[in-house]
Amino acid sequence: MHIELDDVTRPQVLDLLREHLANMYELSPPDQVFAFDASELQAPDVTFWTVWQGDELLGCGALKELDPRHGEVKSMRTPRAARRKGAGKNVIEHIIATARSRGYERLSLETGSHPDFGPAHRLYEGYGFVRCCPFSSYKKNENSVFMTILLRRSAA
Repeated sequence: MHIELDDVTRPQVLDLLREHLANMYELSPPDQVFAFDASELQAPDVTFWTVWQGDELLGCGALKELDPRHGEVKSMRTPRAARRKGAGKNVIEHIIATARSRGYERLSLETGSHPDFGPAHRLYEGYGFVRCCPFSSYKKNENSVFMTILLRRSAA
């Protein structure tokens, strides 16, 4: 299994992103789906990775810089057919390590509150994420769960 910096143009990746967005719209009201599409993942403040085993795409994830000390996890997804192989763990570990190497003090995320998001909640909690208030431009709503992890404390 290996992780690659990706440019979001490969057909397999685009298919996975379409699956991700379709599922998000199945589980949450349209005005409360915050998942990024391919064009948003190509923004200069977003770094996007894919996880592969040979030619099989096992997952993806992204890191958005909110400010020089705060990053956001975006677009974590494993295809339905490839779940339970460890891709989610690999990509969240990679995102956390990258956030630390960039000097971020905090890493946050927004995910859904629907019961189908339970495995994602458990994955993030296993890495030390805790529930928090909305951050950045998010507003409190019943369909979102906000989580954060402190990576290091400021010297100030």
